[in-house]
Parts: sequence; structure tokens; C-alpha cells
Amino acid sequence: MNVLILSAGTRNKVVRYFKKELEGSGRVIATDCSNLAPALYEADRAYLVPRIDAPDYIDRILEICEKEEITGCFSLIDPELSLLAKNRERFLGKGCTPVVSSYELCETSLDKWQMYHYLQERKIPTATCYLNWEDFRKAREGGEVSYPVFMKPRRGSASIRINRVNNDEEAKILFRYDEDIMAQEFMSGQEYGADCYVDLISGKCVSVFLKKKIKMRAGETDKSVSINNKAVLSMVAAFAEEAGYRGMIDLDLFEEGGVFYLSEVNPRFGGGYPHAYECGVNFPRLLLRNLEGKENACEIGNYSPGITMMKYNEVKILPQEELIG
Repeated sequence: MNVLILSAGTRNKVVRYFKKELEGSGRVIATDCSNLAPALYEADRAYLVPRIDAPDYIDRILEICEKEEITGCFSLIDPELSLLAKNRERFLGKGCTPVVSSYELCETSLDKWQMYHYLQERKIPTATCYLNWEDFRKAREGGEVSYPVFMKPRRGSASIRINRVNNDEEAKILFRYDEDIMAQEFMSGQEYGADCYVDLISGKCVSVFLKKKIKMRAGETDKSVSINNKAVLSMVAAFAEEAGYRGMIDLDLFEEGGVFYLSEVNPRFGGGYPHAYECGVNFPRLLLRNLEGKENACEIGNYSPGITMMKYNEVKILPQEELIG
């Protein structure tokens, strides 16, 4: 069995985890549009490919799937998820299962305004959002929201272009000059992250890992501690399952006044997933079993609380002639 990791970037540990699980029974292939993506050099074989917005991108990936006899593939970046989902049948035609949720769910997850309404309709607690200056101004004057607020793009990732705004002047300028911007109620409570795996065969959420975020860096969890709160684990599992997600899911939550608010959902491996894996929450094993046609049993909460993760920088050194491409 061979697995293809798309847009591998700096996610070296994810590549290592799959190599470890596949040892002796398959290979890990990785791609990226930059030959300076360090995770490429962890894989058994790597390819330099066009950017995901190139017209021939999917054709190139399908060529790799056929050549390397890929059983399953997944992406590590948000913008590529919908592209994979949209071309699901083409991948299946090559004998490769794209590990991704439906196109509609990917689009909803990437669009924070759509996700806000999705959560509201299902009466799931979430921070209130506003899409334009007039609606935001009326809500503020009516006492429904107060400064500070977060201003963020509807479609974005890695915390790029997120601003904490403290007054009307700043908010009005951002709304005026950025058509893609929205305002979100400021949540001052504790932030949490949840890593989920929804079985590809049964559609049931079979694994959830919950962590309290201590420090963030570039939109990813930098330091965290494992939490085993059964009520929250059950809430997250029910949401992921009922929404219809598949495979790996990363969720952001805030706790205020004992209530957990769901903030964002990313249907892919989260940047903080290594914390879960090192605590024994093994998504690569679950995924590989699914690709073998085996349904996974539920193992939600099978980890110890109080385990701390601290990220640190590593470097990859290679002679220039060994770079791909």
C-alpha cells in the first residue's frame, strides 16, 4: 500500500508517522510546489509539482497516483481540499481514494461566514459574526457586540490577515477596503483544539483528542496540554459525525463561562496533530486500516491527560545537487 501526501510543506512529522506505520508494507510519496519543502526529503519518494491553481495540477497528481500505485492521498493545506473533493471520481478511477470530506463541506469549512451560519442553524454555540460595516455598526450600537473584535478574511488560513480591532475607525477602514473581511465577536476565554478521525467506511467518529492551547504561532498550536473531558469529546464527536465529515478533522474551540464555543473546522490534519500522535492517538493507523477496507472501532478518549507538547525548530541540510527538480 502506498500513500501520497500532497502539499507536504514543513509537515515532516506527518510523513514520518506514515512511514513508521507502513514500514515493510508500503511507501510514502510526497509532493510540493517548492523543492525547499523539507517534508519532501522525509518521504520514500518525492515529486516537485505545479502550484495547486495551475491548470494541469490535477492531471500531474493523477499521473503520480498511477505511476506510484497510490492507494490513498490527502492534502495538508486548506485550499487544496475542495480541489480533491471535486475530482474524487477521477482519483477513484486511478484506484486511489482521496481522503477528504465532501466538496460542500470543504467549501463550508473554508468559508468562515458559511461555517458561522452552518453552526447557527444547528444551534451549536459559536462566536457571532458580521459581514459588513452597517450590520456590525447596528449590532454594536444595540449592545449586541462590543470592542475589541477580531477582523479576519472569510476564506483564509494560518491566521493570515487576522487583526484585533478596538474602535469604529479601524473597523470601518477594514470593511471599506477589504471585501473579503468579516468581524467576529472577541472570545477572551481559554482556547482548545480537537483532532478527530471519522471512519471512512462507517462514517462514525472513532477518535478524538482534546488539548488546551497554551501558545500559538502562525496559526498553529505551539504549546499545549492534553485534556480528557468526556463531555467535550462527545460533543465534538457528535458534531463531526452528524455533519458528515470524513477522515482527519481539526477543530478550534473556546470556553467561556463553562460553555464550549466551536470556532473553526479544518477537514485535514491540524498543525498540532503531533501532540495527539505522541499521546497514542494514531490517525495514520486508522486511515491505513480504512484503506485496507477495515472498519475501525471507537477509541475516543484513549489517552492520558496532562501530557504537554512543546514545539521547537529543526533544520534540514542538503547539498544543492540533491534538491528535487
